Amino acid sequence: MRRNDPNRATAASSNVRLRTGVLAGLLMLVAAGCNDGQLVDAGGERGQGGLAFVLLALFFFLFLAALFYMDRVRQRRMGEDDEQ
Repeated sequence: MRRNDPNRATAASSNVRLRTGVLAGLLMLVAAGCNDGQLVDAGGERGQGGLAFVLLALFFFLFLAALFYMDRVRQRRMGEDDEQ
């Protein structure tokens, strides 16, 4: 097999395909949920809002974790710039 074979998949192209597939799947999931405007019913008299509360808490946890992660990345990049 030749090294410059255009049909040979590389690890980088496999990662790009995987990321594209995951992003397309998430986009379809979000688009499917946007048609009726309410993904989780939080109403009810018998504690049926439990799932909504858990999802809200999960959303806030992920949001804060993302902010923390982005700040750590920014601090590391700022530290690398200072050393050069």
